[in-house]
Amino acid sequence: MIMNYQLPTGKVVYLSIEEFLDLTDEDIQYLIAHDCGDHIVNPFSGSALKSRKTKSDDEKEFPSLDFDDPIEISAEDIKRIKNNL
Repeated sequence: MIMNYQLPTGKVVYLSIEEFLDLTDEDIQYLIAHDCGDHIVNPFSGSALKSRKTKSDDEKEFPSLDFDDPIEISAEDIKRIKNNL
């Protein structure tokens, strides 16, 4: 299961529960220093809540960009990046 974790910079990274539990202060500083993560436009992206709002004709004709596709950063990715410095 992937969860959203918001860094102090406002960017969001996607972590598994295990990765979150193993996250140290140094890992967080590393993610901030390397500008990892995404700015979330929709705070409810990936939420279990479903919108009951129907799309208007304008939204159907001009679809917006989809920012809901997560970029996953695993603990292995962090370790590999650290080893390449």
